[in-house]
Amino acid sequence: MKKLLSNKWIKIAGILVLGIAIGWLTKPGKESVQNADHDHSEELPNQLWTCSMHPQIKLNEPGDCPICGMDLIPLSTFSRTQNQNPLVFEMSQQAAALANISTTIVSGNAVKGELTLTGKIQADERENAAITAKFPGRIEKLYVTFTGEKVRAGQKLASIYSPELLTAQQELIEAAKSKDRFPELYKAASEKLRLWKLSESQISQIEATGEVRDQIDILAEHSGVVVDRKVTVGDYVSTGSVLFNIVDLSKLWVLLDAYESDLPFLSLGNEVSFTVAGLPGETFNAKVSYIDPLINPSTRAASVRAEVSNRQEKLKPEMFVTAQLKSKESNGSQEISIPRTAILWSGRRSVVYVKVPNSEVPAFEMREITLGSKVGDSYQIESGIQVGEEIVTNGVFAIDAAAQLAGQFSMMNRPETKTLDVSPEFRTQITRLADAYFELKNALVADDFDESITKTKSIQSILDQIDMNLLSKSAHNEWMKVQAQMKNAIQRLQTAEDLEKARLAFAGLSEGILEMTERFGLDKEVVYKDYCPMAFGDQGAYWLSERKDITNPYFGASMLTCGEVKQTYLKGQPVLAIQKVTTQISTTHNH
Repeated sequence: MKKLLSNKWIKIAGILVLGIAIGWLTKPGKESVQNADHDHSEELPNQLWTCSMHPQIKLNEPGDCPICGMDLIPLSTFSRTQNQNPLVFEMSQQAAALANISTTIVSGNAVKGELTLTGKIQADERENAAITAKFPGRIEKLYVTFTGEKVRAGQKLASIYSPELLTAQQELIEAAKSKDRFPELYKAASEKLRLWKLSESQISQIEATGEVRDQIDILAEHSGVVVDRKVTVGDYVSTGSVLFNIVDLSKLWVLLDAYESDLPFLSLGNEVSFTVAGLPGETFNAKVSYIDPLINPSTRAASVRAEVSNRQEKLKPEMFVTAQLKSKESNGSQEISIPRTAILWSGRRSVVYVKVPNSEVPAFEMREITLGSKVGDSYQIESGIQVGEEIVTNGVFAIDAAAQLAGQFSMMNRPETKTLDVSPEFRTQITRLADAYFELKNALVADDFDESITKTKSIQSILDQIDMNLLSKSAHNEWMKVQAQMKNAIQRLQTAEDLEKARLAFAGLSEGILEMTERFGLDKEVVYKDYCPMAFGDQGAYWLSERKDITNPYFGASMLTCGEVKQTYLKGQPVLAIQKVTTQISTTHNH
């Protein structure tokens, strides 16, 4: 027995048997195994936790967001609807609430309101005057000794000694003695002194006393403030020398800088109310009296002048002013304006966020806009937004920052566009081409074959008149490709024998028109890229439409409303180089 126990292999076998027995006795039941599996699944190592405000944060365990301190939520509960528009950023309901997002529906406003302009006060140039020497002499005494001193018309400014004046006085005295016999000599002698700006009282005193005065006082011809003193005691001055410059400050100019985009809203007579920093709480009123016809090439602004009374002398030249100018309605038209809080300002092409309608979660589309004039606390919008769209007016920065941190497009990370910069003249010409295309499209909608051929000839004529010299090299090359495609389609349209063949050629023309629209843009507020999936034996075909509701040119009356809006092109909004799938779709099928 001792030999068996001393054998090492027997010892190993015994240990194994003992371990199996202990394991069998401690094995958990089926329910225990299931509970263990369930507990383990709740803390799977691949479960990610994220922040609703900062979705780029992804951690393996719950806790607080390292950026904002919010509680992390399981990634599976983070709202996403897989919207295919790359410019749309989606948020959870919680994140949207915490960002304090508020929106406003865009409405059209009449082009009138208040323009905010800045500038400064200047002296009225018409009130400047120079006091000059009317005869040569030496300054013996100054009664006005410093710049800024106020003077009144007739006030003594200086005394002057002049040999020429002594001679003229003596001539007057001698002529006065014989004025009854030689009135012409007397009149000439007195007139000479008047031309030298001696007053009637001075001339009468010389004549009455019969004494020649060695010094004559120079009198102010205008009231105002001395802005420049040119002489000192002892100076010898010649005829025409400037002694003093005087300006009357009882009436001043308010010179405001108006940029090019502001000028359409300005006209003579516009009311101006302005404030100056030196007089807080006081508002002054004036009216526009002059608009400079020239633009300053350095500031790109034109000077707008208003005249203001300054009898109380509160206003001083060179004071800076902030003015509110009440602009008049222009042509009775309606324009879009939005609050400045809705804009992420990056120059003329700035960014707003438009709420995506009918979205399951809060979703906002980044939209580039073209800014116009600043009117009060709002900006006029030249392009990029339509009336009726809902824009974010509070929390726009929070949305953009979250989109940027999530690696999506944002104000600082904008997508490339396929739209090229072309001259307004060229865009006007191709818009005429698009209008002719719409007439052709409507003829096909009406099943009018003869009219479609007539409209095709009009398209051909307009296409031939487009001036390609208006394009730069890259844009010229792109236009040549589009033009060749359209010419080929037009030729097939002109030789079409029936509506079916005309519609087939129209599909090729539509491709060229759509490419033209995306490459160069149109001078139309909005146009639509429509799609019919059933055209040409379910192959599908696109067309451009000037109206939102579907009118199908490939089927006409047989299936008039068959189709969907695939994309909306807004005036001035560039088309992305990446594929964009719009959420604005309206589909109706008639069979």
